[in-house]
Amino acid sequence: MTDAAWARHANPWSVYSRAIGGTLVFFALWSPFWVGYWGAPIILTALLWIWLNPRIFPAPRHTKTWATQGVLGERAFINRAEVPIPLHHRNAAFLTSGTSGVFLLIVLLAFLRRDFWLAFTAWHAATIAKLWFCDRMVWLWADMKDATDQYERWNAAEW
Repeated sequence: MTDAAWARHANPWSVYSRAIGGTLVFFALWSPFWVGYWGAPIILTALLWIWLNPRIFPAPRHTKTWATQGVLGERAFINRAEVPIPLHHRNAAFLTSGTSGVFLLIVLLAFLRRDFWLAFTAWHAATIAKLWFCDRMVWLWADMKDATDQYERWNAAEW
């Protein structure tokens, strides 16, 4: 994403609507089992939402919210090759992402078995692990927000 898209992505409305919208994305992905080929436009709509969501909200005016700090921490994590992050934050990010990944593998297996309740439960467990990752990114941001001039500008909402 561009810097402008990242700034809009940091809007709490973007973050929370993705989290809440995850259940709707799950139902869209499951829809072909219920409605056959009519599920294709439902899935395309969900994919459009996933792409559009971080782009439609304005950049936040401040960075005091948990959601905004989580996105800024994610940017710092992605940028760790340029600006190293503390090892404990890297380990926590890999743990939480790995946990989410394991649950998503269970989702895939449940889809292959057409086991709705296992897929539904694992999808939401993956979502909880992703929220845990976001929370860890808030911690990372608290430690990194003063690490560079660029990070200080982001922290001041100077997008």
